[in-house]
Amino acid sequence: QLLPIATEQLQWMPFVNPKLHMPVIKFIYWSIRQLGTGIQHATMTSTMRRLGEDIFKGIVSKGNPHSSSEQSTESKSKSAAFFKSSCMPLRFLSTLIVLKTVTQVDYLAQAFDSLRIDLKTDEGKSLFLEYQCVPVILSHLKVSSRGLLSSALDGLLQMTTESGSLQPFLEACSNESFFRACSILLRSSKLDVQILEKLCVILQKLSRIK
Repeated sequence: QLLPIATEQLQWMPFVNPKLHMPVIKFIYWSIRQLGTGIQHATMTSTMRRLGEDIFKGIVSKGNPHSSSEQSTESKSKSAAFFKSSCMPLRFLSTLIVLKTVTQVDYLAQAFDSLRIDLKTDEGKSLFLEYQCVPVILSHLKVSSRGLLSSALDGLLQMTTESGSLQPFLEACSNESFFRACSILLRSSKLDVQILEKLCVILQKLSRIK
């Protein structure tokens, strides 16, 4: 019930202290995660799509509707960036929300590109673990969308590089849902060799977990 309200509040973000953007986005992210992957009401599906698009594009306001005309003119260029923010924690969370809410392939492709780049850094890897991202990526491990499948695996591959995040990442992958998703992929006759190689690298890393 709170998500539609949170979606409306996004429109006010250009007028709010940028320090408050992160708590709002964090609330939205965990709310979406709590919804899970169950069947959602049509209204909620529409809300989620709009939410994802707003976070992807950012909010540009033509002025505060409750201010005078002079103030409105002065503030017409106010904007709030989320997915395209220069602040990695905000950008990272926004990317995850886009991956959870939108269906447009071009948006999703850009989100995975952003994720892959951020995961090259230690901060990005830490954020991946903090926000429990494995289930978000798993939802895109489908043979039906090969381009996104390859991009999703690229994100997981970045997490398998040697770092302090490797062991916790492997532990986060060591569950039934992850291995079930991998099993479905491996049984597919439509799997490209390149994708198979990426999957094998990840599974090989997992085989070393203690």
